[in-house]
Amino acid sequence: MRLSRYFLPVLKENPAEAQIVSHRYMLRAGMIKQQAAGIYSWLPLGLRVLNRIQAIVNEEQIRAGHIPLLMPTLQPADLWRESGRYDDYGQEMLRIKDRQGREMLYGPTNEEMITDIFRGHVNSYKDLPLTLYHIQWKFRDEMRPRFGVMRGREFLMKDGYNFDIDKAAALHAYNRHMVSYLRTYERMGLTAIPMRADSGPIGGDDTHEFLVLASTGESEVFFDSAVTELKLGNREVDYDNREEVAAVCREFTTLYARTDETHDQALFDAIPEERRKVARGIEVGQIFYFGTKYSASMGALVTNEKGEKVPVEMGSHGIGVSRLLGAIIEASHDDKGIIWPEGVTPFPVGIVNLKQGDAAADAACAGLEKALLAKGLEPLYDDRDERAGAKFATMDLIGLPWRITVGPRGLANGVVELTSRRTGVSEEMTPEAAVARVAEIYAGV
Repeated sequence: MRLSRYFLPVLKENPAEAQIVSHRYMLRAGMIKQQAAGIYSWLPLGLRVLNRIQAIVNEEQIRAGHIPLLMPTLQPADLWRESGRYDDYGQEMLRIKDRQGREMLYGPTNEEMITDIFRGHVNSYKDLPLTLYHIQWKFRDEMRPRFGVMRGREFLMKDGYNFDIDKAAALHAYNRHMVSYLRTYERMGLTAIPMRADSGPIGGDDTHEFLVLASTGESEVFFDSAVTELKLGNREVDYDNREEVAAVCREFTTLYARTDETHDQALFDAIPEERRKVARGIEVGQIFYFGTKYSASMGALVTNEKGEKVPVEMGSHGIGVSRLLGAIIEASHDDKGIIWPEGVTPFPVGIVNLKQGDAAADAACAGLEKALLAKGLEPLYDDRDERAGAKFATMDLIGLPWRITVGPRGLANGVVELTSRRTGVSEEMTPEAAVARVAEIYAGV
């Protein structure tokens, strides 16, 4: 992509309304534009990151054996009356009427609708287990929307729902989601700690939140620092093997890690003092097991092996897809701008031409662009007639992990400069070697 042809409305000054780093940099980098309180348009650069995050979520859900579908944003109020949540949910639910006077709502979550889909098509244990999920826009009418996409009213969310014949199978689905989420967050360059949490309006007895440590987090968290060193890495996990999946979950949940709602001071005090940590965390996902809370009230019954009609066991599992952009920036930035992890970057590498209009520099940049595209890597080529300082400032602000700088002086020696955004370390090498190095880095992403 040539920057001269791209829509990237960067801002030089910090917007007055932005209180936290992620909101400030997303506005300055031209990723979003506020249309109303807590409601944003996603501009091209922001949409590229959003799509990359969504792709990772999809890939890991499908790897875990979960099946995608798509449910509407608007839901009939009658479904929520069946479950008993319509009046209980509060003013965060946006309630509307259509032209026929039918009561509708803009869905904040989809437990009722997925239960309705299930009960209309599944009636035997032979069709279980089943996990369905979608990635869809949702709306919660926050009293004080703030912090950009971190606490907006309209947001993109992945929510999945498991249906199982008994509690043991449902808890396996719970564990399966935990492992898939651990892998999802690691691919995004995040350390997201599963913490025992409160179920809130979703309901249920078993729930974990996944929190990214950041000073701007809305939750106070208490944890054993050893938990931050745990990594799933590239290990293969058989999602059908209950014991293998459960073992991974035990590994990541045995060490103390809780939000303030479930904090137990006595258990916390038992941790060695040097490992006792109190911090703030950003919630980026949550998993729930709630048994028959919805299936019993809404008549989602299946015939078991004995021929008895029993309510199906359920759980729900969410990831804040749009919120993740803010969380990643909060966890990965400096005073110059964003530092994207390779897994979610909008472009894998930027090309900066130090002397636009110079025949040799223009040709070298075009050659780099072509070679990278041939490797399946689309660079962002800054071909604007701007001073070098302005080009570097833009690249630092938007946070591409790698930059290739091309100038007449280096080309005279047959080299370009490859720079890491995270470390700031630069290395001179031939254009061919720079392309090969970038391709090698992204081969493992």
